[in-house]
Amino acid sequence: MNDFLYALQSGDSATLDAKGVLLTLGSAILIGIVISLVYLFTHKKEGYSQAFCTALILLAPIVGMVILVIGNNVATAFSLAGAFALVRFRSAPGDPKDIAFVFMSVTMGLTCGLGYYIWAALGTVILCAIILILHFANFAGKKSENYILKITVPETLNYVGAFDDCLNKYCTRYKMTRVKSVDFGALFEISFDISMKDSKQMREMIDDVRAMNGNLKVMLSTPESAVKSFHFQ
Repeated sequence: MNDFLYALQSGDSATLDAKGVLLTLGSAILIGIVISLVYLFTHKKEGYSQAFCTALILLAPIVGMVILVIGNNVATAFSLAGAFALVRFRSAPGDPKDIAFVFMSVTMGLTCGLGYYIWAALGTVILCAIILILHFANFAGKKSENYILKITVPETLNYVGAFDDCLNKYCTRYKMTRVKSVDFGALFEISFDISMKDSKQMREMIDDVRAMNGNLKVMLSTPESAVKSFHFQ
């Protein structure tokens, strides 16, 4: 930290001029806004965090200023690296696509900080165009919806093969994964991994299942999150 303060007082960091700083900040902020807007557009369906969108805008100018401050001063670079090492991010692991957006914002901020404003703008346009093309093309998207289906059945029902006709009607694939007893053995809960032909038929499938299990509890959820669950009881 002493090296960093000394560098600030010396002529190594005094070479910064207002025009260069403003140009770096302005270009980096504009690029960050473009990246954030593309992220918002491509994440309308699955949802997004306001804080993350704001971070995408701020990362580019922050990194650009860091590069401006460091310049060619090795002592300043190590001092700043030590200062940033004190910052710890305590958050849940993000989606790989979100991490890619973070790296893009950081990279473009670094490019602006080095003074390559045109290349930063060109790189942003190309990368955002690729993201949008992949988004509209639904690249590597799943053709069927995968869910976990849990059916509660009475003890008297022979559940083996009981729901085959119903699942064949609505699913492209299904597999029984678990059977457990509940309510002290009075009921059984059967779990299936299924791929639905059309998620719009979700209600119809559950109605048919309820007609077969005596109108007991049925739960349909996505493998990724229990938040996206549908309970019928």
